[in-house]
Amino acid sequence: MILRPWQWLLVVLLVAGFWLVRMEPPEPALETPLVSISASPELPGQRMLSNAPSIRKDEYQLRLLAEFAIDARILAREDYSFGRESDLSPWDFALGWGDMARPEVADKFSIRQSGRWYYWRSEQLPIPRRAVETSSANMHLVPASDEVRDQLEALDEGDEISFKGFLIEARGDDGWRWRSSLTREDTGDGACELILVTEVL
Repeated sequence: MILRPWQWLLVVLLVAGFWLVRMEPPEPALETPLVSISASPELPGQRMLSNAPSIRKDEYQLRLLAEFAIDARILAREDYSFGRESDLSPWDFALGWGDMARPEVADKFSIRQSGRWYYWRSEQLPIPRRAVETSSANMHLVPASDEVRDQLEALDEGDEISFKGFLIEARGDDGWRWRSSLTREDTGDGACELILVTEVL
């Protein structure tokens, strides 16, 4: 097939556009302190920060409340592209650790995420209800770099995940506020973690 001149021009423009997109430099990673703690498969690690430093991300001020580290199983994942929260966190990961990270336990649950909430259901609980509540959580993940974004984007339900970062409070220039829970013991409204992920292990 012989291409007409306008078709050749279209091919050249498409190729040029492809290379321009590929050559676009990545956004620089946010400059944060190093996370000095680690996690065990049984329990996430957390260390409160006394001076609570802040860093800037676009039109948001992120206050670092605590170091955070976790080894867990992804029970479910929901992507978000609408709503104010998606400016910072394009996904929620429902994560399980301890008993909830064991496949024979996690597979007994039906998991659903909607509106930045996490819902679970089981015909017969394989572990006590309180153990479910304290060994799983819906976590709003904020990537600190393009590399972290790509690593998190590649993960899905059933995968194991290990990462470090900070529990944060986000404030918009217009006064909007979004704050992380600081305990794994709470449930209901405000119980989700808002995490600036700095390193995927």
